[in-house]
Amino acid sequence: MPIYEYAVVHPDGSHGEIFEVLQRLGEKPLTKHPQTGEPVERLISAASVPRPPAERIKGDISNKNLERQGFTKYQKTSQGKYEKVLGDGPDLIRKDDHV
Repeated sequence: MPIYEYAVVHPDGSHGEIFEVLQRLGEKPLTKHPQTGEPVERLISAASVPRPPAERIKGDISNKNLERQGFTKYQKTSQGKYEKVLGDGPDLIRKDDHV
């Protein structure tokens, strides 16, 4: 369940106390502070998504690891074609090729 940020809305429209609430995705946004009953507004904030350390990311997308896991990788050439770097599939993909 996501954590949403809310702000108390003062009579002049300015924001007061900011607080967080754990809610289900389908729940409607709060309109009142759960403890004080004051009017509130849900804030837009950046999502917090855990990411693996940078050294793990490099290792996870290395050619050796990609091929070991069965991926095929193509690299764009200066002529706008895609040449196979590793894996199965055609050696070259061009815009005029049809599947």
